[in-house]
Amino acid sequence: MDLNTIKDPSFLKEYSNEDLEKLAASVRNFLIEKLSVTGGHLGANLGVVELTLALHKLYDSPKDKILFDVGHQSYIHKILTGRTDQFDTLRQYQGLCGFPKRCESEHDVWETGHSSTSLSAAMGMAIARDLKGEDHSILPIIGDGALTGGMALEALNHIGDEKKNVTVILNDNEMSIAQNVGALHNVLGRMRSARKYHWVKDEMEWVLKRIPAVGGKLANAAERLKDSMKYFMLPGMFFEELGFTYYGPVDGHSFEDLMENLQYAKKTEGPVIVHVMTQKGKGYHPAENDQKDKWHGVGPYKIESGEKIKPTDAPPAWSEVISEALRKKARTDHRIAAITPAMILGSKLEKFGEEFPDRLFDVGIAEQHATTVSAGLATQGMKPFLSIYSTFMQRGYDQLVHDVCRQNLNVTFGIDRAGLVGADGETHQGVFDIAFLRHLPNMTIMMPKDENEGQHMVNTAFEYNDGPIALRYPRGNGLGVEMDEQLKTLPIGSWEVLQEGADVAILTFGTTIPMALKASEVLKKQGVSVKVVNARFIKPMDEAMLHDLMKQSMPLLTIEEAVLKGGFGSGVLEFAEENQYYNQVIHRMGVPDRFIEHGSVKELYKEIGLTSDNIVSKIKKILPEQQQRA
Repeated sequence: MDLNTIKDPSFLKEYSNEDLEKLAASVRNFLIEKLSVTGGHLGANLGVVELTLALHKLYDSPKDKILFDVGHQSYIHKILTGRTDQFDTLRQYQGLCGFPKRCESEHDVWETGHSSTSLSAAMGMAIARDLKGEDHSILPIIGDGALTGGMALEALNHIGDEKKNVTVILNDNEMSIAQNVGALHNVLGRMRSARKYHWVKDEMEWVLKRIPAVGGKLANAAERLKDSMKYFMLPGMFFEELGFTYYGPVDGHSFEDLMENLQYAKKTEGPVIVHVMTQKGKGYHPAENDQKDKWHGVGPYKIESGEKIKPTDAPPAWSEVISEALRKKARTDHRIAAITPAMILGSKLEKFGEEFPDRLFDVGIAEQHATTVSAGLATQGMKPFLSIYSTFMQRGYDQLVHDVCRQNLNVTFGIDRAGLVGADGETHQGVFDIAFLRHLPNMTIMMPKDENEGQHMVNTAFEYNDGPIALRYPRGNGLGVEMDEQLKTLPIGSWEVLQEGADVAILTFGTTIPMALKASEVLKKQGVSVKVVNARFIKPMDEAMLHDLMKQSMPLLTIEEAVLKGGFGSGVLEFAEENQYYNQVIHRMGVPDRFIEHGSVKELYKEIGLTSDNIVSKIKKILPEQQQRA
């Protein structure tokens, strides 16, 4: 069928399994073709084609609530709910979002971009449904990797205890963003291997029923034997003990198996787990054979070969620059250990792990745990490096405050994807970390202007012994600058003058330095002398330089690729107030007080006014203001 004609999933009610198989093939071909141009989360979506079709056939969205954990596997759901014609704009500026989006469709009942949230949301919806006296199904779809998140386990405990009617779909592809770790992953592994579960259970019950229950004792023994055998033979006992009825493992690519088990689940009272086995990348050979999950999130590619379309001779990625400096430093400092919450590949830590396998710890999708593990290491004189995306660091905030900063522990936070990240959109933009880190006692924050300064900041972090220190670095590639052979230590709180000037000073750091230098060149031609400062230490700031600038009454413009509320510019304003520079002119540019949606970083810069042209305009307005105050 023409997928563009789909308006809602109701047409699936009349489809046979054979019809569904043909539709599944069409959907896969569509995704492979479209994502070869736009990029996106290919592997995860190819793995849930049959599962999504089966759910929409048996249930009635949006009355029945289908929630996608993480949400990057919701593309088939978007096709079935009338958004096929928007896939040319997937993850592009003002186009179709790569995650569920409530304003896009009434069928998107829960927005998500971080893992392990769907079960808690489903419980909230179930409570609301029951209090309102409504009757509908609630179906969170959660991956095996997401179950390592503590929030998911908390929710399982609550749902099972309350006995709410919630059907949890466990999408088990044995692969999240990185190789799954931990005891729960091993439990699921044993469940996967118990393929003859139903046969074993039926045979055991047949035998037990033929044991004569003479005097009652033999009957009780038989029941105890049956219960004991369950623990050895039945794959779902972990979930059964939590209060769930377990169905599975189910072949996630067999409509017959899916329909049979989902229909059982639909008739079952109380909480249910349907354990569905899927293959990530199903139907596309390069993605099926992906052992390193390079087809999780992809850019454009050639369909025939699977070859990624990338610019040639690009500078190294920022993640690689930082991880290489970490590896270099670890060769001489045996106290260094790296911790990551399931992001070895994303943070480019593979080589570190190959060289120091006993000093790299992937704790799974467990940011809170990762933060406190790092704190524990630091109490014992180790030098932990927690490599974590800015957007995921939010999840370990209490541990950051309570366990790290309060105890003034020497933990280094490598904050990857700091700033705007582009196509992943508002759930992933790393624009809040300065604001939520800067006000914490004992915290030091820095960001380099280029890769060379970045490697020196890694060295600086490990030479620092006076508490926690955060090193921010952006997504994407560096500038391609020449790298020093020897690592240096930067004085904490020191800024660097990149260009002298007498009329106005721009204070900025990291990714916004190039636009500041470009604006200064334009202004120079117009007779305006601009001082450009690399304010590489966001906290502590270079107070000596600030005093000097403010005593000269030089107007200041702060620029940051981060939220203005509580950000770096706010710190400069606080300094002026605390030191009674009441006539000092200070203006700020940065991310406004709203969530920034998806699009290229360049397009997002333009949307929020973070451009060299706007810097020029801003400074032209600032100069007369200082003269008036003087």
